[in-house]
This record gives sequence, C-alpha cells and structure tokens, in this order.
Amino acid sequence: MEAEQTYIARARTDAKDRLVAADEPLAALQRRCGGEIPGTIAIPELREQVRKARRTNLRLGRTIQAYDGTDRIKAWMEIVPADEGEGPGGGDSGCTIGIVTWQASPPPVERDDDAAARRDAIDDALAELHARLDPDQKVLTVHTEAEDLQPLLKRMSENLGQVWTDFVSIEGSQHAQPLHWRLLDQARVSIEGSPRNWTARLIPLGAPNPGSQGFELYLIANRAWVRREKRRDRRAEDNGASIGRDLTPILRQPIARIVANAETIRSRLAGPLGDEYSDYARDIVNAGQHLLSLVDDLTDLEVVEADGFRAAPDEIDLADVAQRAAGILAVRAQEKSIDIAVPPAGASQPATAEFRRVLQVLLNLVGNAIRYSPEGSTITISLSQSNGRASVAVSDEGPGLDAQSQRMVFDKFERLGRSGGGGSGLGLYISKRLAQAMGGDLSVESTPGHGATFTLTVPSGEAATQRDFA
Repeated sequence: MEAEQTYIARARTDAKDRLVAADEPLAALQRRCGGEIPGTIAIPELREQVRKARRTNLRLGRTIQAYDGTDRIKAWMEIVPADEGEGPGGGDSGCTIGIVTWQASPPPVERDDDAAARRDAIDDALAELHARLDPDQKVLTVHTEAEDLQPLLKRMSENLGQVWTDFVSIEGSQHAQPLHWRLLDQARVSIEGSPRNWTARLIPLGAPNPGSQGFELYLIANRAWVRREKRRDRRAEDNGASIGRDLTPILRQPIARIVANAETIRSRLAGPLGDEYSDYARDIVNAGQHLLSLVDDLTDLEVVEADGFRAAPDEIDLADVAQRAAGILAVRAQEKSIDIAVPPAGASQPATAEFRRVLQVLLNLVGNAIRYSPEGSTITISLSQSNGRASVAVSDEGPGLDAQSQRMVFDKFERLGRSGGGGSGLGLYISKRLAQAMGGDLSVESTPGHGATFTLTVPSGEAATQRDFA
C-alpha cells in the first residue's frame, strides 16, 4: 500500500463489508448517513466499491460522492483488499480504505424557473384533461380519456370558443369569469358528472408576455378514478378487458403519481438529497415514463385499429404544430446537447388535419430523432407543399436506416432495428395509421450513416375536403 502520509484519513472494513474503524472525516460521514462504527457502510457508493474490491481482490481507486445532510461530499478513495495478490475471492479479511482528497460543497440550488418548469412537467403527467386555450381563455382544443370527464369533454367539444370556466364550478369564487389567469391557476374546481375534486393548472404561453399566445389547461384529480358499477349488458365479443376503455384510467393515475413523486425527489424540490439517491429516483422516473408510454401506445393501438376509425379535420398550421412539438421536447433534447431547428418565426403552412393527432405524430418523430441522434447534433423540422399536399419533415443526423429497416420501420412492434433502449415499437406504426386516417401518409428516406428523414404528409389547407378523411 502507498506510504501512510499520502492519505488524509484511513478506514478499515471486515469480511462482511462493515466499517470497523475510520478516521475523520469519514467517521462523521458514516454517522450522518445513519450508520455506526462498527456497522454496515452507510454510504451506498462506497459500500458497492468495497464489495467489488473484496470480491475481485483488486485494488480500486474511485471518486466517491455522498450527501451528509448539509454538504455534497466528493472524495477520491483507494480501496485495497487485505489479502491482495491471492487471486479472485482472496479478500476474505476485508479492505483498507485510504482517502486521498476530500471536498465538501453546498448542493446546487435549482433556479426558480427550472423548478417551475419541473412542477409544470409533473402536473402535465398527472393531468387527466388537457385543453388548449386562446389568450382570452377560450377553449380551442380539448382531450381527456377519463371516464367521469366524458360529459365535460362533450360539452366543451360542442362549444369550442367558449371560456373554459363556463364548464366548471370554481370553489369559493363569486367573481365574473374569466378572472386573471394567475388567480385561476391552482384553483379548486368541481365538475358536473364527476365525483372527484379537481385542481386547475393554467400554463401561460408566449414571451415576454405570459399568456399572449394562449394557455395550456390541465385538470388534476385528487384521487384516481375507480369504476364503482359494472356494466351489466356486455356484448359477447366484449368480454375481455379493453386497454383503452377499462385499464388506461386505472393504470395511468397511479403510475403518473409514482413518476411525479420520483421527479420531486430527483429534482430535490422537497429538499437537499445525495446524488446517488437522486440517481435512483431518476431511474424510477424513466421506468414510470416508459410504462406510461406503453399504456398510451396500447390505447392508441386499440383506437387506430378499431373499425370505422376516422380523424376529425381541423384547419391547422403545420408550422405552429412543429414549433409546439419542438418546445415540448426541448428539455429532452438539451439533455443530449441536441439543437432542434424549427421553421422560422412567421412561417406558415396551412393544412387540414386533426391538430391533436398531428402533434402526436410529430412528438413521436422528434422523440425518436432525439433518442437515436448523437450528442451535439441537430434535428431539423422543415415544411413543404406540393400538389395539394402539405408536408412536415423531421431530419436527424443519426446512424440512419438501411433498405431493409426502411421497409420494416412502420411495422407493428418494430423498434428501428434496435434491441434495447427504445419504446414499445408501436409509435411509428400508430403514426402511419393516424396519417392515413387524416388522408395523408408517413414516409421515410435514409442513407446509412447519414441520418433519416421522416415526412408526414396531409391535405393542404386549400385543397382538403371532407373526403380526405373518409
């Protein structure tokens, strides 16, 4: 082992990976993390490295990070099995630990705007109704799959252009509506036909004046929906559970709550937390989001494969939808240092298609591009129009697809030829079915090693008719 004077502190473990002796400051860190001396090592990262060194009988040098309740600790430690040199499994007498460097620093403080963005993302995951409002808080689009909100969905859909507060009762409010959005954000509301209590979130759009481009409305329930009555008269062919109708409301709410709580822990909104525990919470968030995506994909699969499925034609602007998709996925792209190039401000591409479905397709295309693109690359969203068709293309700088993969990429359960790290393999299949239901198509062009371009084509605003959606 190195000369003793090269270490600022030393410690010793036994064959059961218990800390049996330790100098300061490691002894204090052990106690602050809830451990004792002698006792099991309370610092997870150090415990794992000690176990690895003992089992492999190899000397390890590692940076160990921990949180002691006040400061974030970062230390370089050398871990040496007591029986080093006897081969694998020889370290049955424990290890010695030498601390070379020790740094203590306050945990990073998240900026207020970052914290607010994370809270908005949590509420987005929990919300059971999403609506888009104009700057006067009038309903433009609305979507929900909650069973007890179907009467509300019907009323709102039949009265687009009406202020959203006309459809709900606001707890304790006697003022004329609509109030300023800041007074309505996080207001408690009740909804006719729903036994649950709800909280409204208003997310302003537009800068520098919040709300100048409208609002996103989220309705968040105080509890999950549980159907209390069984349908008595089911048709014979409807005996099995239906993902969309029966399981989605039951599964989505508890999974979303798991994701929201784990995200709160991960982002340290509830207080300081050690880096290793934040990483554990991040894994929970990722797993929960994967489950939510799978539930959503299975629900959409049931919808698009249903007999008589049709999309609802809307007059939309593909440039606007593209900018929204890029905005929604901007944080995910930034995590990989990926730039998303969108149509310039003022660009316009009128089309006739269902706004919600076009946004769904673009979110899938841009999400895939982020997943398979290298760090530091650029994803480009471009617009075009030809022969009565309006198109929006998503191009990435990823590994691309060979000819066989291009033929298979829209097949059900095909995951871009990847065996791991992808989604359910339903996203592109569903997206193509949605495009066809809107009278359009979804295609791909790619050269291996030079990225891929997925193009959504729908009827243009000037040329589309109801027949395009038949």
